[in-house]
Amino acid sequence: MVRLTKIYTKTGDKGRTRLGDMSEVGKTDIRVEAYGTVDEANAVIGLARSALAGTPPDALLQKVQNEMFDLGADLCVPDTGEDPGFEPLRITAKQVEALEAAIDEWNARLEPLDSFVLPAGSEASARLHYARTVCRRAERRTVALQQAYARLNPETVRYLNRLSDLLFVLARIANADGRADVKWVPGASRD
Repeated sequence: MVRLTKIYTKTGDKGRTRLGDMSEVGKTDIRVEAYGTVDEANAVIGLARSALAGTPPDALLQKVQNEMFDLGADLCVPDTGEDPGFEPLRITAKQVEALEAAIDEWNARLEPLDSFVLPAGSEASARLHYARTVCRRAERRTVALQQAYARLNPETVRYLNRLSDLLFVLARIANADGRADVKWVPGASRD
């Protein structure tokens, strides 16, 4: 259990922060960018949940929000190949598979797409699309981290990739199971 008794440490006053292994890096470090963007995505998922309160997607996204903290914990503890003296929390293939199962379950309710959809429609759908785009950015930041440090848990990237797909499917669900999707009309305003 995490216990926070002091909220400020003043470490950030000098542009530094501590990772999960207590090593210190700059606030602009690629690792901090990755888990910071995961945190941002989690906050936007919370915003989406406020438009879905009490629905089955809300319950699913509550689980996802907890897993996003797991993912942030995974990213903030570098895998150096040495024993850190504790068991780091890592995203697992089982968590990724659970997202895949949720995508398949919710997508089965939808008609196939015949066009791209705009991030619009109901308020809940627009918020889910917003969460999806921030999740994609978190994925890009995590891929950059993976490219810089080969010893990154590959399940982190897979999790974010599947999560953005789930958010897309749930955004369509929030648009009356896709019936109220706002479709892209290529070149519609060129004339």
